[in-house]
Amino acid sequence: MTEELHIVLDDTAVLATGQGNVLASRLIHRAHAEAGWFLYAPACALVSADRIRPGTAEHLAALPGVTVLDLDLSAALAVARDTSWAQAHTRYAAEPTAERPGGAVVATTAPEVWKGQPVRVIDLTP
Repeated sequence: MTEELHIVLDDTAVLATGQGNVLASRLIHRAHAEAGWFLYAPACALVSADRIRPGTAEHLAALPGVTVLDLDLSAALAVARDTSWAQAHTRYAAEPTAERPGGAVVATTAPEVWKGQPVRVIDLTP
């Protein structure tokens, strides 16, 4: 049995998907085509990316294999304590849960933003 891989896209990764980033495209393809690959887009990361490049959020949310994570009460409380809603929601989404005991990996094109944060990172910089 292969181990599941859970990946959360931060706002920079969401933008990268709309700009033809090959590595981001591969993640989307694998999440759609391969068992055990799960790809998540936090709502706050979608909003942040869409403000920079309108239409990005709607495009990504329509792709198969991408699960949009709502801003529920627990996430809202985590976001409220931070200055960056997108980063806070992404970090919250990557934390271990009952469904993801090992947590999730954050996909980003700005790995320096995540230095010192309690998350694992996949660098999508081409």
